[in-house]
Amino acid sequence: MRTLAGEKPYECTVCNQTFSLSISMHRHLRTHTGEKPFECTECNKKFTQSGNLRTHLRTHTGEKPYECTVCNKKFSQYGNLRTHLRAHTGVKLFECTVCNKKFSQYGNLRTHIRTHTGEKLFECTLCNKKFSQYGNLRTHLRAHTGVKLFECTVCNKKFSQYGNLRTHLRTHTGHTGQKPFECSECNKRFSQSTHLRSHLRTHTGEQPYECTVCNKKCSQSSELRTHLRTHTGEKPFQCTVCNKKFSQAAILRTHLRTHTGEKPYECTVCNKNFSRAAILRTHLRTHTGEKPYECTVCNKKCSQSSELRTHLRTHTGEKPFQCTVCNKKFSQYGSLRTHFRTHTGEKPYECTVCNKKCSQSSELRTHLRTHTGEKPYECTVCNKKCSQSSELRTHLRTHTGEKPYECTVCNKKCSQSSVLRTHLRTHTGEKPFECNVCNKKFSQYGNLRTHLRTHTGKKPFECTVCNKKFSQYGNLRTHLRTHTGVKPFECSVCNKKFSQYGNLRTHLRIHTGEKPFECTECNKKFSQCTVLGAHLRTHTGEQPFECTVCNKKFSQYGNLRTHLRTHTGKKPFKCTECNKKFTHAGNLRTHLRTHNQDIPI
Repeated sequence: MRTLAGEKPYECTVCNQTFSLSISMHRHLRTHTGEKPFECTECNKKFTQSGNLRTHLRTHTGEKPYECTVCNKKFSQYGNLRTHLRAHTGVKLFECTVCNKKFSQYGNLRTHIRTHTGEKLFECTLCNKKFSQYGNLRTHLRAHTGVKLFECTVCNKKFSQYGNLRTHLRTHTGHTGQKPFECSECNKRFSQSTHLRSHLRTHTGEQPYECTVCNKKCSQSSELRTHLRTHTGEKPFQCTVCNKKFSQAAILRTHLRTHTGEKPYECTVCNKNFSRAAILRTHLRTHTGEKPYECTVCNKKCSQSSELRTHLRTHTGEKPFQCTVCNKKFSQYGSLRTHFRTHTGEKPYECTVCNKKCSQSSELRTHLRTHTGEKPYECTVCNKKCSQSSELRTHLRTHTGEKPYECTVCNKKCSQSSVLRTHLRTHTGEKPFECNVCNKKFSQYGNLRTHLRTHTGKKPFECTVCNKKFSQYGNLRTHLRTHTGVKPFECSVCNKKFSQYGNLRTHLRIHTGEKPFECTECNKKFSQCTVLGAHLRTHTGEQPFECTVCNKKFSQYGNLRTHLRTHTGKKPFKCTECNKKFTHAGNLRTHLRTHNQDIPI
């Protein structure tokens, strides 16, 4: 069919867009139906247009048909060649509307705009830190993976960032061994005269640099600069991994080892490594037995000054560490830190096997036994072994029958305090476990844990037959019956069997005539809650089911499903006589009458 210039006789039935060519309209329709008829024979990826498939195939063949006439570089797509040519012409088409800076590529402009908006699209999946550029995220990830791409050509030391390598290379300046500047006092040599001058002050005691705030004197300008920061609060050295700031480069260097895992200080006795020299010094006392710090009250000796300070509080009763949330006091900072996690929910100890996090190291140690199978606590009655001492104590009550925990309301006795605590909530109605997403509350933590999966989508229970996953074990158990055919719930009236108890309960209403679900508008009653829900929409006019193609709305999901076939062209109802297909069952029924089949309306 020929068309006049500008004429567009072909109209999309979904969105009413018009086209001059029939083929253009058919191609457009695929944006509604999702149809992708062009499939790559190499990797099975599908495309809506043959041109896109052709371009994609070059990723497999390596074909690059578009060549730069200036430098002969080749490209698989014409658009990439067009972008590349701007590197030769200097053309910068894309201008920032904020600062008027120009770029040759739109992607570079998009990245630049984030310096104005502060937008950070690229998030680390390990620590959730965000970055404005993908390259920065890639560099950051090396702090987690330990990959060090940049190697020193002098000593082969490796670094995760090029900037760190550049800084390190300065330590090799004059690495030929030439150190022409010698100290006349101790004969130590230096590669630079400035280093010698600074060193000489350790002999003369000269301190030419004075602080204008407190008059403290320093032997080196760098020492004064560092000291001044105690007055200004300036912290110019920032960690590239976690953005923490420091007043001294040396402190930053030490801090970075918490990310890299580097431990340069080695014990000469047991070869254990440490990140700081001070920690190594303290450790060495475990070998020498040296305990230089003595308690003046009871003469107890300690290997560390901090250990002595903590010990002295057992005499004074002092508890200097107070919780800012609940005001509870502690004699040790470590105890406060552990306690504080009950408020923050912080769990810094992570299991290397299953990534479970714990708030205390002792809790992690106990948890690890679930992986190792270690059970160090044994029952003297039946030889049962337990991984925790508390577990053994609880188990022993199965032999003694002891139930030391009694409910003050109904006198019910329990063998465990946790069981009593849970039971008491049946009297108080207390629901202490709250969902942080929708604020729903629960009386038991296990119920909250199960509920949270409705938000996270986590489905830890997997069917071993078809690999379908479920958020609750009960749902998996029910699902397994679809494979085994087991139907344990039987109707006492007609002996019909069901795989789920809920289905039996609904079925029984056929016999009893019970319709417990009543419409508050017209008093009509229904045997099922879902049927009542659908009926209520006839009163409210609510149409919650919306077509994603044309936005038409429906009160029932079944009607939406039927409507979608007008877009997809799907015809599931087939005539058994002539194989003609229909989108609606009603249309098939009408058609069957043409074959003289007696089909009721």
